[in-house]
Amino acid sequence: MVDVRIKNLARVMVEYSTQVVPGNTVLISSIPFAPAALPYLQETARAVLKAGGHPMFDLDPEGYETLLLKEGNYEQLTFIDPRVMLAAREFDRAIMFTCEENTRRMSAIDPERQSLRMAAWKEYFDITSKRTADGSYHWVLTLVPTSGYAQDAEMDLEAFEEFFFHTTFADRDDPVGSWIEMRSKQEALVEWLRGRKLVEVKGPQVDLRLSIEDRPFISCHGDENIPDGEIFTAPVEESVEGWIRFSYPAIFTGREVAGVELRFEAGKVVEAVADKNNDFLQSMLDMDAGARYLGEFALGTNHAIDRFTKNILFDEKIGGTMHMALGFGYPESGSKNQSALHWDMITDMKDGGEIRVDGELFYKSGEFRV
Repeated sequence: MVDVRIKNLARVMVEYSTQVVPGNTVLISSIPFAPAALPYLQETARAVLKAGGHPMFDLDPEGYETLLLKEGNYEQLTFIDPRVMLAAREFDRAIMFTCEENTRRMSAIDPERQSLRMAAWKEYFDITSKRTADGSYHWVLTLVPTSGYAQDAEMDLEAFEEFFFHTTFADRDDPVGSWIEMRSKQEALVEWLRGRKLVEVKGPQVDLRLSIEDRPFISCHGDENIPDGEIFTAPVEESVEGWIRFSYPAIFTGREVAGVELRFEAGKVVEAVADKNNDFLQSMLDMDAGARYLGEFALGTNHAIDRFTKNILFDEKIGGTMHMALGFGYPESGSKNQSALHWDMITDMKDGGEIRVDGELFYKSGEFRV
């Protein structure tokens, strides 16, 4: 018998996140794919069929991307499957799973080869970002609990499964209603921020100023990520001034970069250092011209996520944290920054961190004050 929580998760993603309607083409992917994903894929397909959609699958076996990055030549590294591009241009919906048993399989890959591969995906991200912004494409991303994710979070698999279903609200009698409740609370915050101009962030690990003039805040409440819980915007690109030290390790493509500290002038990272994997940090910042500018400024709001898991799908939503992304930003937030990079980095704000917006106290020690 299938776990009712998996059924609830599928229902949330199909009915609420992507809002599948009769006739929609829906790509269901698991990248990478492992056998643990099968019940999740099956229940998602069942929910799509019930909604009248047409489910199709894209499954990449775990280890293939590592093989490509190790052994592929330039042409192979820069080649993007045309079926993937077709789906980006033509499909109505996408429901995406990650199912990694080995979350560190990329740790020995040459960063320059990783950078080359990521740059090749820029057209795909440009297309899907624009279609998301204009409402013609809806997508949602989640994961399948595995031993690999559990080990990263320093939990056994059973405990991680409980954590996963709790943070996605799939263990509740009315999971869709719970996401609707989050949406209502966050939309009130977004409305308060509408039309504001200057953000000042101060705390033990941060002293930043940035402009949000004509840049809307967006509420994330289970519409694109499961779990979810954040509000974000795109800073005016050249406006960011000051410094920040990120209290959590920045995990990217299987690399753990710890103790990252950045200093901004006129929006650009002019100084960057990390206590661990500093060379990797520098190689990512040099990926392209937009990699040293911010594409996102955000606050996590999901207090069911009560620990750092080394998985950005959870960690950027931790209630009481702030995160910023180097690289490309989302068009719906007004971002004009172009890059193949999008790297979220997180800092804890519960230690006295304070945010003022146009001089008014908005947030202090991890709690909203409006």
